[in-house]
Amino acid sequence: MDIVVIGAGQAGSSLVSKLRALGHEGGITLIGEEPVVPYQRPPLSKAYLLGEMDIERLYLRSEEFYAEQNITLKLGTQVTGIDREHREVHLGEERVKYDMLALTTGSTPRRLPAAIGGDLDGVFTVRTLADIDRMQPELGAGKKALIIGGGYIGLEAAAVCAKLGLDVTLVEMADRILQRVAAPQTSDYFRALHKSHGVDIREGTGLEKLIGEGRVSGALLTDGEELAADVVIVGVGITPCTQIAELGGLILDNGIKTDAFGRTSDPAIFAAGDCASFPWKDGRIRLESVGNAIDQAEVVAANMLGAEKPYVARPWFWSDQYDTKLQIAGLNTGYDEIVTRGEGDAVSFWYYCGDELRAVDALNDPRAYMVGKRLIEAGKSPDKAALADPATELKALLKA
Repeated sequence: MDIVVIGAGQAGSSLVSKLRALGHEGGITLIGEEPVVPYQRPPLSKAYLLGEMDIERLYLRSEEFYAEQNITLKLGTQVTGIDREHREVHLGEERVKYDMLALTTGSTPRRLPAAIGGDLDGVFTVRTLADIDRMQPELGAGKKALIIGGGYIGLEAAAVCAKLGLDVTLVEMADRILQRVAAPQTSDYFRALHKSHGVDIREGTGLEKLIGEGRVSGALLTDGEELAADVVIVGVGITPCTQIAELGGLILDNGIKTDAFGRTSDPAIFAAGDCASFPWKDGRIRLESVGNAIDQAEVVAANMLGAEKPYVARPWFWSDQYDTKLQIAGLNTGYDEIVTRGEGDAVSFWYYCGDELRAVDALNDPRAYMVGKRLIEAGKSPDKAALADPATELKALLKA
């Protein structure tokens, strides 16, 4: 049985590696648009951009690994179509036959429209190795950096720019940074952290347009203020890459729609990672995280070989900003109360819906993260008063 995987990121690399680990002896082909072997994305905008990590350390596995595992790599390659009837992937004039196909096409950053200056030189998104390599020479100390978007990507970019000595301003259209993804308490923590490093945060302020002739030189904000800018970094979210699925006529639903086993509307085609939406509780969900990309891809690999194992997501995320590490367990959707444990630099915020624990944001507190993750996965919800009491041992909550 020949298996083809389209998308050479974290999910794609995990999937093909798992296929071999599970004993699949048939052909495996991994196709990717970028001309480099699969690599880690999180360090791109942090350690790699700061010059603290060599490119070889970014690679998930060496090129030799794929050769040793008899995995055919087709990198720097554009997929132009899928012929589901004949089970072929089109690469221009080339045809690659498959018995089973997996789509691990990931996601792509939202860009600013050209009409408001999104195509000017000096305007960057943060997603690929090429993005960072283009951006790095522009981030000289003393330059003015404008960050559009106060989500985790924007805040991480602001932290790196500040560490490199740039004069940083961040604008967020919503009333507060992280409004879509975190509680006000987490927003307050990061706002104070960034201000302590000299970042000028403007909340409730949008971008009207970027200014410049060929290259960005400034920005006009929705409140009428005009800012000078040498570099603009856009962090306004990502969208699932579904174009190839659309070429194949697959059903979409906030990404490529799959069942609990990772199958798409075509039983010979699976999907995993950022691009895939799957059943979750009473609805559907699409998770944008390294953890999901790995876990889901490995379950899909097993199911392509006949395991019939449903994917049960255990959501977790992280963000590094300056010397602060945020670790998140669970999903905070539907919360109506926050319980705070600790204070100062090491603190955690626990999301409850009624008496049910939904998620935890742990800041410089790995123990709170680990205990919270185990509680959520076990379906346990500790007493709120006991949780907030610093005298309560966290591990004791696991036994309650």
